[in-house]
Amino acid sequence: MSLLAALLLVPAVAGVVSYFVRSNRLRRLLWGAAAAFHFAASIVISLPASPATFDGWIGVDSLSAVFLVLTSLLFLAVTVYGIGYVHREPVPSRRDPENDRPANNEPESIFTGSLLLLLATMSLAVVSRHFALQWVAIEATTLASAPLVYYHRSRRSLEAAWKYVILCSVGIGLALLGLFFIRMTVPGGFDVLTVDALLRQAGEVNHKWLGTAFLFLLVGYGTKMGLAPLHAWLPDAHSEAPAPVSALLSGALLNCAFLGILRVQQVAAAAGMVAFGGDLLIVFGLLSMGLAGVFILRQTDYKRMLAYSSVEHMGILALGVGLGGLGAFGSLLHAVNHSLVKAMLFLTAGNILARFHTKDTLKVQGLCRVLPVSGVLWIAGFLAITGSPPFGTFVSEFTILKAILDQQRWVVAALYAVFLLLVFVAMSIIVLRMALGRSEIKPEREPITAVLGPVVLAILAVLLGVHLPHALVEKLHAAAQLFGGPGQ
Repeated sequence: MSLLAALLLVPAVAGVVSYFVRSNRLRRLLWGAAAAFHFAASIVISLPASPATFDGWIGVDSLSAVFLVLTSLLFLAVTVYGIGYVHREPVPSRRDPENDRPANNEPESIFTGSLLLLLATMSLAVVSRHFALQWVAIEATTLASAPLVYYHRSRRSLEAAWKYVILCSVGIGLALLGLFFIRMTVPGGFDVLTVDALLRQAGEVNHKWLGTAFLFLLVGYGTKMGLAPLHAWLPDAHSEAPAPVSALLSGALLNCAFLGILRVQQVAAAAGMVAFGGDLLIVFGLLSMGLAGVFILRQTDYKRMLAYSSVEHMGILALGVGLGGLGAFGSLLHAVNHSLVKAMLFLTAGNILARFHTKDTLKVQGLCRVLPVSGVLWIAGFLAITGSPPFGTFVSEFTILKAILDQQRWVVAALYAVFLLLVFVAMSIIVLRMALGRSEIKPEREPITAVLGPVVLAILAVLLGVHLPHALVEKLHAAAQLFGGPGQ
């Protein structure tokens, strides 16, 4: 068995086994072991460009290598946090009314099993080089993560889970139509839907069919990615899901849908249609940024605030890729920075919720005194997510701005700057009010598992703002060239 196959099978098998393991300790050990193996394997696989396997259907290039390691890193941080989370905040088991015994599927087994299956499906979505297989994997991520949104088993979490499934299924249905149109762009069998085959025949594709396919895939995957106005599921799902799930949804899952859009843009660029896809991405990007800023401005739920922040940053990613050139490099770098910071913020939000028992921003005050570590992380996360130095988000957002100015797109530059300022002002009002002030809640020592993951992610976010590792820069440059980005 190749290491790439093991990367996909180990979390999948561990996830299935977790549903049937009765011992919480054994299940958590299995969870941690699978996460550690996946992280180590993803690094080994991503060091060189792995040759495609399974007849070109699965493989790792510079683009998928970045997202694979990032996904695995976030899952490892979520695992450290999550093992402590399920111990501190267990949900009562659903009981059998006939014999008053716990039902077979206890919440923690469902939680652990679904998380591991989510890791397997996200990994498959990242390494898929066949458009149909990637489509299946992205849809599978929805099915694997829906039970996680419903973890708390409340009416609101049930509503959020159903909205998530229905809207994302509609989006994935539109993406399926896009695949049919891609199939019509060139003659050949089913294998023509591999990325490599389409790139080889890029000069022969029918531009009208490819343009139609791009539009359907952008709308379909854009729904899962959270681009406005297709984002309706995202605030509810991220707000109602447990903190480690929200961290994965925003930090890793959205990237899988983004990667689906990147693949079709890669084909469009090779076919000489980079401007067609780029203009659409710029429009959706600016719309997402502006709409998110408006909703954050009067937000009273801090988890929904973070969810709308994700909508904003998905817009930044789309905008950067739409610009091409240096903007594509900045977009991919921003995907890394955003994932680290947003996962850190959602995990910190879980600590706040556990102590204050409310998501209402008006009822949380004195955070820095009640939870000193989480309070510092909350302020640092705010500065990072709004693109302030010395965090990596400042470098990536400034890189995208430079790309806009280099192309002399003055209207785009003005809107970009205004929307970033709007989000900064809106979030500063909420975050600083929560962090400062007085509270009657007594300070307490935070568990190491609750702060270790967020602290490590915060450190990485700072390091990427001070120095970019050469290996990462090489991967990002190589990936950006797929869309006409800068050379090394």
